Amino acid sequence: MARDARPETGESASVAQHHATAPANIACAVITVSDTRTLENDSGGALLVDLLEGAGHRVVFRALVADDVEAIRAATQAGFDAEGCRAVLLTGGTGIAPRDVTPEAVGPLLDRELPGFGELFRMLSYEEIGPAAMVSRALAGLRGDQALFALPGSRGAIRTALEKLILPELGHLVGESGKGHPNG
Repeated sequence: MARDARPETGESASVAQHHATAPANIACAVITVSDTRTLENDSGGALLVDLLEGAGHRVVFRALVADDVEAIRAATQAGFDAEGCRAVLLTGGTGIAPRDVTPEAVGPLLDRELPGFGELFRMLSYEEIGPAAMVSRALAGLRGDQALFALPGSRGAIRTALEKLILPELGHLVGESGKGHPNG
C-alpha cells in the first residue's frame, strides 16, 4: 500500500481528497426499461429511487419506457435535460434477449465510456450469481459533465451496483467530470 494510503478504507490520500471535495447531493434521473412493468409495480426503479434518496441525492426525473431503442434514447435525453440533472440511471434491457437494447440505445449518447464500471459490476455479480454474470451488458459513461449508468433490472443487481460502486463514487465522478466543463 502506498505511503499516503488510508488503511481503514484502502483509498489513497489523493482519492480521499477528491471524495472530500465532491458534491454530496446529485440531481439524478431514473429510467426503467421494461415491456411489462408500470410505475406502480416497478420495484427495481423504486429501489433505485430509495437508494439514491437514502444517500442524500435527488431524483428530478422518473420514467418508464418500453424496450425500444428510440423510446429509451428519448427518455434518456429527457433525463439529461431535466433541471440540474447530473446522472441518469437506467434499469433493465442490459441482458442478451433480443428485446434487451438499452446499451445500443444509450451508447451513441455518450462522449466517453467508463469500461471499469461494467468490468467491476460483472466481477461483483460473479461473486453473487456465478457465471451468469457474463450475460450482463451493464455499462457506464459520460456525456459532457453528466454520468450515465445502465443496470440490469433485477433488484439484487441494482443493490449491488448502487451500494458497491455507484453511491461510493457518484459525487467524485460528477465532480471530476465537471472540472473545466461549462456546466461544471
